[in-house]
Amino acid sequence: MQIPHDGYVLVADGQKMLFFRNEGDEAFPNLEIVSAMEHEDAKTRDQGTDTPGRSAAGSAAGASGMSVKAGRSAYEPTDFHTIEEQRFAAEAADMLKRRALANEYEKLLIVAPAATLGELRKHYHTEVQKRLVGEIAKDLTNHPVDEIEKIIAGT
Repeated sequence: MQIPHDGYVLVADGQKMLFFRNEGDEAFPNLEIVSAMEHEDAKTRDQGTDTPGRSAAGSAAGASGMSVKAGRSAYEPTDFHTIEEQRFAAEAADMLKRRALANEYEKLLIVAPAATLGELRKHYHTEVQKRLVGEIAKDLTNHPVDEIEKIIAGT
């Protein structure tokens, strides 16, 4: 996936976001950081203290009209880490929208894991969609910039 000179690249996951401008060209990108943001996700024990709820439906009438014991079941525990990652992706999409509306970039490439890309897509503003030249479904947030450049250039 190639990004033109002065195009922008967002490299993000559920906790970290790097926003670059390409000072190079399509064949040899030279990514310069414009902004970076990292969200510290609290430990699970600090995010929720209650155990998952339980449901006790009691007795119910079966098809033959006889009383049937319905039993008990537990609700799925809330995944606070996933909720925070979704919130962070929404914040990243909002940043892209604000910068697009301010005409800070014309071309945009987004590199993120598939789950983060899916969450970002839910929040794309039409101005962001117009500027989007491509997406790469990879987690590169902890890679050195030169590796990100090589992957973008396709080498």
